[in-house]
Amino acid sequence: MSKGLQNILFLDIETVATTNNYEELSERLKTQWARKAAFIKRDTEVTDEELFSQRAGIYAEFGKVVTLGLGYFTSEEDGTLTFRTKALYNDDEKEMLLRFNELLEKINKDDLILCAHNGREFDFPYLSRRMLVNGIPLPPALDLAGKKPWEVNHLDTMDLWKFGDYKHYTSLELLATLFDIDSSKTGMDGSMVNAAYYEGNNLKKIADYCVEDVIVTAQVYLKLKSIAFKELKIVYTDPN
Repeated sequence: MSKGLQNILFLDIETVATTNNYEELSERLKTQWARKAAFIKRDTEVTDEELFSQRAGIYAEFGKVVTLGLGYFTSEEDGTLTFRTKALYNDDEKEMLLRFNELLEKINKDDLILCAHNGREFDFPYLSRRMLVNGIPLPPALDLAGKKPWEVNHLDTMDLWKFGDYKHYTSLELLATLFDIDSSKTGMDGSMVNAAYYEGNNLKKIADYCVEDVIVTAQVYLKLKSIAFKELKIVYTDPN
């Protein structure tokens, strides 16, 4: 296995609205959401309250991280690749993000690379913003201040697929379909996460789905980099 592959930590996050009850927002946040909602809904008749439950989770200012899936590769002498996964999940966002920070400190690699699908637009900035909101100093892997573009150790499988093209978003599911990789969307997709959390009280199910997305992202990366291997073994490490 190449050294570069060993240094990559694959990740995915699942997010929800900060609260299931719009009325629990402070008056200041309601005002700010009204401004955001006016831009989002354009001419639709949906109310600010309805839109909050539907869309707030994708904005770090109005949402929170409820689970963080992680994975990394190891290799065997016979050419078998092993992908080890772990899920961090907690109703207490700050506690979960502190654990993620501690994990990055234990890895302690200057050449650590973070990889996610659409990570540059979503996962990496969302994690960074929520860490700061929770009073957590940014770890070196997420602290981009003063860094030149080539000094940022972030990989994005969607960017890799673009090859410099600037066309619209390409989903992870579409790439999985093209490369004949098993889908992670068999029991849930991103649009169902908020309801699964607030109405179904099913954080573990969300965490399992998140880890499956990490596994698919890692397999897409192997395809995009034409990395050959004899066999791919998936190991689910201790939950949470």
